[in-house]
Amino acid sequence: MKLTSPLKNGLFLFALITLIFVACKTENSTEPSKTDEIILSVREMYAPDKRVALFDIDSKENASGYTLVGKTNMPDALNALRQKLDSLQISYTDSIQTLPAEDLEGKIYGTISLSVANIRSKPSHSAEMVTQATLGMPLKVYQKDRNWYLIQTPDKYLGWVDNGGVELMDKTLFEAWQSSEKMIYTKIYGHAYSNANESSEVVSDLVAGNILSLVADTGTFYEIKYPDGRMAFVKKSDASPYQDWKSSLEPTQESLVATSKTMLGVPYLWGGTSIKGVDCSGFTKTIYFMNGMIIPRDASQQIHEGILVDDTKDFDQLLPGDLLFFGKKATETSPERVIHVGMWLGNNEFIHSAGNVHISSVDKNSENFDEYNYNRYLRSKRILNQKDDGLLYLTEEDVF
Repeated sequence: MKLTSPLKNGLFLFALITLIFVACKTENSTEPSKTDEIILSVREMYAPDKRVALFDIDSKENASGYTLVGKTNMPDALNALRQKLDSLQISYTDSIQTLPAEDLEGKIYGTISLSVANIRSKPSHSAEMVTQATLGMPLKVYQKDRNWYLIQTPDKYLGWVDNGGVELMDKTLFEAWQSSEKMIYTKIYGHAYSNANESSEVVSDLVAGNILSLVADTGTFYEIKYPDGRMAFVKKSDASPYQDWKSSLEPTQESLVATSKTMLGVPYLWGGTSIKGVDCSGFTKTIYFMNGMIIPRDASQQIHEGILVDDTKDFDQLLPGDLLFFGKKATETSPERVIHVGMWLGNNEFIHSAGNVHISSVDKNSENFDEYNYNRYLRSKRILNQKDDGLLYLTEEDVF
């Protein structure tokens, strides 16, 4: 049967109205709910930087209210969220996973067991390397995904390490490891051997800042133990008992400059924090660590520490060891972006990792004048001997 024109028009109008109604309903459903707004406010208060705090929580609306899903390693933030929802009498089902995960069976501590372990953004070797962790570094362990572990370093950085790079421990084993006498490797690069002579088999490579358990002094070698139980020997000239090294720490402008120059020529590596490769902030972080300070991982975090020295290119105000930050200034439509960092040496020069570790100048008449970074200079900060929440001093904190 053929439809008459008025009937066809009526059906068309009905379909059009229905389509508009559905479209409007769909559009409205994408607007954030009151629950979403509360989650966002708690996240902004407790976990504004996802690099160092995990608050990955969402809400799903259902017939009886909302279901909260996700995970967090911050019990205080989760309690604040619950209290806000309860105070507003919002009905919800709590399906949030609080980390550490139960399937870790108490092994919620760990120690890096390789000279350098790569830490990635996701549990996959193809994922971005966000940082590195060095041998002996203590970790918090939160979650397992196949043979990967979500960990947090002493500077609170979060990432995934594969099981070949970490030795898991329960509280008893971890406390025993932490309380054992330690040795720190102070040479830029070298090896540990199976016996107390350099002609014996290599057990592993070592880099500056590696920390192992010190078993015995054998004369010209230290006998050491790895977190995973391996035994080896290290030349005494390449290392120092950790407590002796820590007691001798007096970070100065001169010591920072000397440390930085031992890494000249090291290649740039995104996420790198060791002699095997460093990015810009990994380089400054390594300099300060070998002088007894743990500073934040990224340039955009480091810039918030210490005191302001200059933001007008008045480089006469700078002292060796000050950090120079580069990037894009804030505009009316976009926030400031901190992209690069280097360390001041004096004599109008700074050292930084870009391509490789090298020395550049802010003097326009110098052969090594760095016009590119000069033009994107933001400001300089002094962190040496400063007190801030993001600065840890090994002489004051029992990190290792």
